[in-house]
Amino acid sequence: MRSRKVVFGILRGTISILLVLLLLIGIAKAGESAYEIGYRIFTEPAMEEEPGHDKRVYVEEDMSEIALGRQLEEKGLVDSGMLFALQLRLSAYHGKIKAGDYLLNTSQEATEMMQAMAGEEDSEEGDTDEADSEEGDTDEADSE
Repeated sequence: MRSRKVVFGILRGTISILLVLLLLIGIAKAGESAYEIGYRIFTEPAMEEEPGHDKRVYVEEDMSEIALGRQLEEKGLVDSGMLFALQLRLSAYHGKIKAGDYLLNTSQEATEMMQAMAGEEDSEEGDTDEADSEEGDTDEADSE
């Protein structure tokens, strides 16, 4: 009788230790996955080196971030559509993507694609466009 209690006690202790080890391994794997995703959100490179390949993308009105990411993944513009959706959700371009037809390139990083689809140009290009439009305004005023 007493030996039976000892055997059950050892068995219970062994099972408890194994369960704790499995739990710790699960927590470590989850942490590793979370770190990898977090790291990739901010460091994901372009799919190809320049010059890359142009791909046409159509963004529909009220298109979800996940659907947009899936489309970009299918076109070969991003490695993971879900990762792109997370990047978009956490970026300054969240909610600013405009419906339309876009020509994107496989050498662009996700942020550059978001910028293009939000209708924002690089600051250098934007400055020259504004300067040109201001000059055009003065020319029109002079001709009147």
